[in-house]
Amino acid sequence: MPDGEKGGTSAPIVLISPAMAIGSGYYRPLVAEFERHGWQARALHRRGFERGEPRAGRREDWAYRDEIDDIAQAVAAARAQAPARPVLLLGHSLGGQLVTGHELTRPPTDGVITVAGAIPHYRHYAYGGLHIAAMAALVVPAITAVFGYLPKPAFGGPGARTLMREWARMVLTGRPPYAVDQPITTPALVISLGNDTLSPVAAVDDLAHRLFSSLSATRRHYTSDQAPKGSTNDHIGWVRTPTPVVDRIVTWWHDTPRS
Repeated sequence: MPDGEKGGTSAPIVLISPAMAIGSGYYRPLVAEFERHGWQARALHRRGFERGEPRAGRREDWAYRDEIDDIAQAVAAARAQAPARPVLLLGHSLGGQLVTGHELTRPPTDGVITVAGAIPHYRHYAYGGLHIAAMAALVVPAITAVFGYLPKPAFGGPGARTLMREWARMVLTGRPPYAVDQPITTPALVISLGNDTLSPVAAVDDLAHRLFSSLSATRRHYTSDQAPKGSTNDHIGWVRTPTPVVDRIVTWWHDTPRS
């Protein structure tokens, strides 16, 4: 890293949007790895999965739009805290859908990274995606109608009724739950994971091609043979051994032209 950037006023602030059903505390190793490079990082709260905060229920509901509003507030706070420093959004899985929604519907940041972010259309999955299509078409609507939310042990539980229904519609239609009037032109890095059955490469490619301008997005695939001994590149575990992913992000940012 150039000496002028490490820990300086030009070092980025990274705001991490967690995956579905994962609280911010899980991302401590990722935050620490960015800090080792002299960057500042913070994992944002995932609604319903933070200690001491309300969980989803019949009277506690929210949508993608609400989660995107939370991100926008965090971006505004980061810019107020350090106006001279670039603000980057990193979205993991569901967080990738949320940060792209932010870039499409709110004032853009300086850079966006998605790791295992995907358009989870059922056709992208093995065996015709019958398992995920059945969940989206039958399980989510039925259970949320009965309970007012999606309880455990269902995937994503306890999940907010509206958000999970929006997710289910995306599974069935391939359309995100926000307007895509034009492609994202924010500098972007889209990363897929070789050992990932929840966000297969085809689903990540769909997000990259559908939502981002080809002129602004860099596409990378973290293969299993690139994972150092003791590391993993699966959908969730990469966060616990994040060095290979963070190295890719740091290299991308240094190589990205900026005005």
